[in-house]
Amino acid sequence: MNKEKELRAATPSLRHVQDLSSRVWILQNNILTAVPRKEQTVPVTITLLPCQYLDTLETNRGDPTYMGVQRPMSCLFCTKDGEQPVLQLGEGNIMEMYNKKEPVKASLFYHKKSGTTSTFESAAFPGWFIAVCSKGSCPLILTQELGEIFITDFEMIVVH
Repeated sequence: MNKEKELRAATPSLRHVQDLSSRVWILQNNILTAVPRKEQTVPVTITLLPCQYLDTLETNRGDPTYMGVQRPMSCLFCTKDGEQPVLQLGEGNIMEMYNKKEPVKASLFYHKKSGTTSTFESAAFPGWFIAVCSKGSCPLILTQELGEIFITDFEMIVVH
């Protein structure tokens, strides 16, 4: 199979995401939230697809990746609220973005792996990372404060 057909036949990778304190990502009132893992907690399944068109993207920041939620089907994207970049969840399918002829920067994240953890940096707002607060339950946000009051390192657990 040639490379072009291989790319078109791609299917999203499925993952559950948690921080190093075992707080998992869940969907609560259509907001991605990190909560302490409990027996009854069902993590949301995150969908991941690589970007096909790398020419216009920065190199050495990580693998450009589209991120979404499996059910209900939706996409993560970054926008601005005033001067502040914000993380949002919107209706859509990451396969549609994957199949576009150019990168959809608002929905792309540089996925950088380090050992067993991953970070996700916004392609639209370089230097801003997906993060959660350091304690308790809280919504996912974007931050520039790495390893300070927010957690930006996450473990990806394969969903079969």
